[in-house]
Amino acid sequence: MLQKEQWTGFKGRIWKEEVNTRDFIQANYTPYDGDSSFLEKPTEATEKLWDALQTLQKEERAKGGVLDMDTEIVSSITSHGRGYINEDLKELEKVVGLQTDKPLKRAFMPFGGIKMAEDACTTNGYEPDPQLHKIFTDYHKTHNQGVFDAYTPEMKKARHNKIITGLPDTYGRGRIVGDYRRVALYGINYLMEQKKNDFDNCGCGIMTDDIIRQREEISMQYRALADMKLMAESYGFDISEPAKNAQEAVQWLYFGYLAAIKTQNGAAMSVGRIATFLDIYIQRDLENGTLTEIEAQELIDHLIMKFRMVKFARVPSYNQLFSGDPVWATLEVGGIGQDGRSMVTKSDYRILHTLVNMGPAPEPNLTVLYSSRLPENFKKFASYISVETSSIQYENDDVMRPVWGDDYSICCCVSATQTGKEMQFFGARANLAKCLLYAINGGVDEKTKVQMGPEYARISSDYLDYAEVMRKYDMMMDWLAGLYVNTLNVIQYMHDKYYYEAAEMALIDTDVRRTFATGIAGFSHVVDSLSAIKYAHVKAIRDADGIAIDYEIKGDFPRYGNDDDRADEIAVWLLQTFLEKLKKHHTYRNSEPTTSILTITSNVVYGKATGTLPDGRKAGEPLSPGANPSYGAEKNGLLASLNSVAKLPYEWALDGISNTQTISPGALGHNEEERSENLVHILDGYFNQGAHHLNVNVFGIDKLKDAMEHPEKPEYANFTIRVSGYAVKFIDLTREQQLDVIMRSAHERM
Repeated sequence: MLQKEQWTGFKGRIWKEEVNTRDFIQANYTPYDGDSSFLEKPTEATEKLWDALQTLQKEERAKGGVLDMDTEIVSSITSHGRGYINEDLKELEKVVGLQTDKPLKRAFMPFGGIKMAEDACTTNGYEPDPQLHKIFTDYHKTHNQGVFDAYTPEMKKARHNKIITGLPDTYGRGRIVGDYRRVALYGINYLMEQKKNDFDNCGCGIMTDDIIRQREEISMQYRALADMKLMAESYGFDISEPAKNAQEAVQWLYFGYLAAIKTQNGAAMSVGRIATFLDIYIQRDLENGTLTEIEAQELIDHLIMKFRMVKFARVPSYNQLFSGDPVWATLEVGGIGQDGRSMVTKSDYRILHTLVNMGPAPEPNLTVLYSSRLPENFKKFASYISVETSSIQYENDDVMRPVWGDDYSICCCVSATQTGKEMQFFGARANLAKCLLYAINGGVDEKTKVQMGPEYARISSDYLDYAEVMRKYDMMMDWLAGLYVNTLNVIQYMHDKYYYEAAEMALIDTDVRRTFATGIAGFSHVVDSLSAIKYAHVKAIRDADGIAIDYEIKGDFPRYGNDDDRADEIAVWLLQTFLEKLKKHHTYRNSEPTTSILTITSNVVYGKATGTLPDGRKAGEPLSPGANPSYGAEKNGLLASLNSVAKLPYEWALDGISNTQTISPGALGHNEEERSENLVHILDGYFNQGAHHLNVNVFGIDKLKDAMEHPEKPEYANFTIRVSGYAVKFIDLTREQQLDVIMRSAHERM
């Protein structure tokens, strides 16, 4: 059994015999069911650093959203020297380390694609070193080049026509969460020893493709761990050994995460589940008298400040899909252990309290792993913070824990993976609303008028027949599912080959489980369209070429979002059917197919590419986000809407079911206490039905309209809202995105 003096006072056995952070946590954490009265205000150091950072953020916004960019150095774990928020204040930083050598300076990251990296520079007024273009064009192949070398003509055509879109073929795929806690618990030297053992025991027999690849990947992971040590040394820290106190635990963990964001610009660079782990170190120091509560809060504030600073260089097309400059640095609090104990600690409170000490912010993407069995004090505190800041999302721990255990992380907006045991292949979305139009029009794209899907016979009757539409839609979904999975297989293969996530994978078990994420766009519009065809009379209006371009609806029909089983059963059918079709196909590296109902802010871009639908939505209008009901469909109040979404089984959408709701403060109650208590009741009722996710916004539409017209007002500088799966500063959205948010239902009654 391994023994380290840094572990003095820690209990347990298994975690000392193998890399097992979960066992360490379960043996050592202290559940907390008290109230928030112990929390401390920001220290003078926190206020000075936060003021300095906010000044930089204002400069960044004034320059069009980008403060500075690197144009000469290719980012790596060790590529840049030390960087601080402010050189004159660096002694105040309790957590050090930046992605580059200056705060908010965006790194040059060409391995995903040289054109993307160059365009990110030029569109923001910077000129990259031409030598980098030559290197990554003539001498080093990128992920993007590999993908487009292997794409079939049909894949390129599907991408162009946006029947599948948001694909991670020009940027890092993300959604891999390293177990950054391992750096603090074990130190780099021990982790390197374990990887060396894995390498020595890999492929003692026949050198198959899989064995050769795994040996190469372990070697890359080993070198990444060594580079983490060098990076930490540049800041004056030796992370070769375990952290000996709370400050080192926070710093060591952050160095692990920093290595990831220095080497990957993935669509989601999540932090993971760190609160309970860090609390063990903080609690030990508090009991030893070597740390005060004020210092504990300061440590957490400074760590969260660093997560708020994460930035990547992006191109305009990416920003259209994922508006608001998000990085999805998702960080979870709460949850229940497999043994029934609450996993809420004082540090869960401390992390949420950063939204008070430093104000609302979209990053990190704070997520409460919710259960009605969580301590009442914590539920009320989280609800209070939600009402005050609109900066928290909730996910149902009671449906996720049976699948992922009690040590999972949210690897993107809403998707879970077992921390340190699993990785996910991210795969964007298939537009099922557009697919329905293909079924009606015989595979012809209603916007571009090209033959995109299989050339099946078009529906030619004036009024759409439900049985005929369903038969043709079923066949068209078969085609789309196969094309979608094959396209993703190409992307994931090339990403592993040319843009491998060595730093993150170094902090995950070598024998890793892989899930294969897919996604659905246009969900509610398909449900309502099929309901309209089934229960009303829908007449197709065709152009001169016989393509249905509009629809006339006679009669009423049930809409998803009103707790009406007639519509909601169609929703359940659609989810199950598409997942079953995906599962019929081979997925890269024997990964396990999952799907999500999640569109981020891409619903605006998807909507532009999608024609008029039989539910009454007109061509070009935004699609409803995620699993949300269609705009204007909800007629029976918030609770009915929540009940409809709650009917979707999580086991059929293990990649997540995103639901975003805006509630008028008056609908929740007349004062702060009443609103917090009522929100707890809503969350308990919603999640006890088996629902998966809820974004909570508490404000009125008038505030959104005023912020859109007067972004210069000081009160809107950090005005944060939840969108589909993440949070953004409202004034950072494009006007189109702002108008889309304003169009969404704001519930004035329960």
